[in-house]
Amino acid sequence: MEPHRLSKQDACRLAVRAQLLDAGRPGFVAEVVDELTVLNIDPTNAIAPSEDHILWSRLGGGYEHAHLQAASETDKTVFEYDGMYRAIADLPLYRAIMRRPLRYQQARDWMTANAAFRRDILSRLADAGPLRTSDIPDTAQRPWGSTGWTNNRNVTQMLELLVRLGEVAIAGRSGRERWWDLAERWYPSGLPEVDDADVDRLRDERRLQSLGIARARQTEVPLERMDVGAAGEPAEVDGVPGSWRVDPVGLDELSRPFEGRTALLSPFDRLVFDRARAQELFGFEYVLEMYKPAAKRRWGYFALPVLHGDALIGKLDAKADRRAGVLRVFAAHRDTEWSARQASDVAAEITTLAEWLGLELADAE
Repeated sequence: MEPHRLSKQDACRLAVRAQLLDAGRPGFVAEVVDELTVLNIDPTNAIAPSEDHILWSRLGGGYEHAHLQAASETDKTVFEYDGMYRAIADLPLYRAIMRRPLRYQQARDWMTANAAFRRDILSRLADAGPLRTSDIPDTAQRPWGSTGWTNNRNVTQMLELLVRLGEVAIAGRSGRERWWDLAERWYPSGLPEVDDADVDRLRDERRLQSLGIARARQTEVPLERMDVGAAGEPAEVDGVPGSWRVDPVGLDELSRPFEGRTALLSPFDRLVFDRARAQELFGFEYVLEMYKPAAKRRWGYFALPVLHGDALIGKLDAKADRRAGVLRVFAAHRDTEWSARQASDVAAEITTLAEWLGLELADAE
């Protein structure tokens, strides 16, 4: 079919609506996770943990972390897998992936060498699960070797590989520590099975629904892909080279008047996580600078992208100083000249953020 022709503004509105960042807020955690398909987990607490920040930016000030815990541990409308919360309706897709062999030879060889360790963990979970990581002794025959932080973290590594293989499930968290149980006991029963041949296509379709507009193929981003293969319909965006794929439902919604709002986003938010896409569609340049020396930062340690309506207009350099009980705002970096309305709306959202965090608003000294 002939590609749809989109203005940049329409492309941005597709993306904003798909990510539930227009004026019509969703009502509960499960709805957000189902629409976004993934909810990134990251403990960086300069403002709030990523999963909480992303949910607050959609649900508003009434959101509490207990709501996510209830959805995950009690209602089981979401589940944790591979560093993200995901909608339970998508579990059949991931169960199909779990049936596939481990991707890396190192992991396959290590599992073979630690067959007794694997049996020991599964036996302990069968007898006494759910168990915390710290409840499970390390009986590995061969330690896990890595140049990174996972080196010799044998219990955690085995549990994560068993989750990947569908034998173990993450059954909740106490703070940042995870609880583990047998997958057959934790995951809901009675869900349909998905044929392995259909998994990648269905995941591409789900991903496009959550993004609104995406490239068919591109360089991988960390954690979760953001390209969509042949899903959706072809499109071209005025002033942007190359072709895109668009969600047909999102295209239909362009006929409705767009009503936006102001949001202070997590750097891990899916609207901006694909930095190349944010640059191409929104003209928004962003780099997470927490790993840079302070003298080389342009926008701050953990600058929050600022969304206003259908535009990304700047970055907020702020920090939650919980010891002092204040939210410190160091700078509001403006990508363009802000109107009086934009400045007022951003200031109001900063106040709302402080209230949600339970902090007073104070400028940094």
